[in-house]
Order: sequence, then structure tokens, then C-alpha cells
Amino acid sequence: MDLIGEKKEICTLEKKGNIFILTLTGSGEHRLNPDLIDSIRSALRTVCAKSTSPSSVLITTAQGKFFSNGLDLAWAQSCQQRFKLMCSALQLLVSELISLPMPTIAAVTGHASAGGMILALSHDFILMRKDRGFLYMSEMDIELVIPHQFMVLFKCKIGDAIVRQEVILKAAKLTAEMATARGIVHSAHDSAEATVDAAVRLGEELLKRKWNGDVYGKNRMVLLSEVLEESKLDKDVEEIKTLSKL
Repeated sequence: MDLIGEKKEICTLEKKGNIFILTLTGSGEHRLNPDLIDSIRSALRTVCAKSTSPSSVLITTAQGKFFSNGLDLAWAQSCQQRFKLMCSALQLLVSELISLPMPTIAAVTGHASAGGMILALSHDFILMRKDRGFLYMSEMDIELVIPHQFMVLFKCKIGDAIVRQEVILKAAKLTAEMATARGIVHSAHDSAEATVDAAVRLGEELLKRKWNGDVYGKNRMVLLSEVLEESKLDKDVEEIKTLSKL
């Protein structure tokens, strides 16, 4: 496996054949702040640049207890503008994952809360470990309103309205087995290592289909066109670039 990009304690990007593995590194909560979002977006650009085959796969995973514990609220809530722009930055990342010209797999090896769950749902397939971690939309518990563009993502990714209510209005903490039974997670595995191994096996199975990544990405964009239509971010892009200066 070749290491092709690295930023210490934020994320690494490795290439194994035509499988790219993006790992959120370190033992922290992997809060989605400007540095982490910028690093993930930079990794996605590297994936596109380094993908020399028509067929590639991206796997996103994380080290430690958390896949991601959502937006960096301690930073974002210090002023209203920061929180608004952080939501826009996350939506831009979601849009770029939806537009990526290859299948994407989230190997959720720890807690995926709020924005972390949104990040996982932005992938085509979610695999999750059984022994630790849950999917959790915490907004009811922390008194935040979920932005409309993310609600659209939930409607597209969780077809069952009762399950959506459980996730959003009851703030249910779903284990891997619970989320699999509800059709949110594709498969559950015994450990973090087993989850990543299963994601690699799935990636290898997808590569055997020899699909054209550009066609795959465009079909996904049609499938999730409602999410992309909500991503009216052009007016915010320059402001997002200055987030870390606020």
C-alpha cells in the first residue's frame, strides 16, 4: 500500500491498487472544522488526479473511538456566521463526494454523530463495526435545527419515513446491527479491522465490474439530484475559504 498524501493528525490517503483509503487520523473526535474539511477535500482532489484507471474506489475510515463527532461546535458557535459557513462547507464536501467519479464506501469504525453521520451517508455504502460506536443525530438533544439541505440528504438516503423520524425526531443512537436492520448500514462487522477489511473486499468486488467511474458518478448525481440542487453554495465559496480567519 502506497502512502500518497498525509497531514499529521488530520488525514492520510493511501492507494492499494485502484482502491484509495482516506483515513481520519489520531485519537480525537475528528470534529469537522475548516482544517479537517479542507484536508478531506484536498484528498478527494488527489484521488481524482491519481486515479489512472477508469475504475477506482474510495474508502473513508477513521482511527480511534470516533468516525466523526460532527461539526466543531466549540469553534463554530462562537459567532453565527461561523456556524452558517461551517454548514455550507460541509454541504460542499457532501456535494463533492456525490460528484466523485467512483464508488465510495464509509467504513465506520467508531461513533458517527450529527455531521459525522451526514459524512457517512454521503457515501454509497456504509459498513460499520458491531462492538463499538453508533449513528446518532444529536440535534434534538443539543437544541439545534438541522439545515434543510441535510434533511434532503436524509430523505434520499433513508427511504422509510418512520426510520427517519426515529433518527431525527427521537435522536436514536443506532448500533451497527440496529442500523443494518433499518437499511441504513449495508453490513456490520466484529471490529474496526474487520470493518476496514470488509470495505476493501467490497471495493475489490466493485472493481471487478470494471465500471466506468465517470458514468458511475454521473448516475449517482442524477440519483441524488435533489441533494445537489440544494447545494447553492457559489455565493459562499469565497467566504468558506476565509473560515479559518474568522
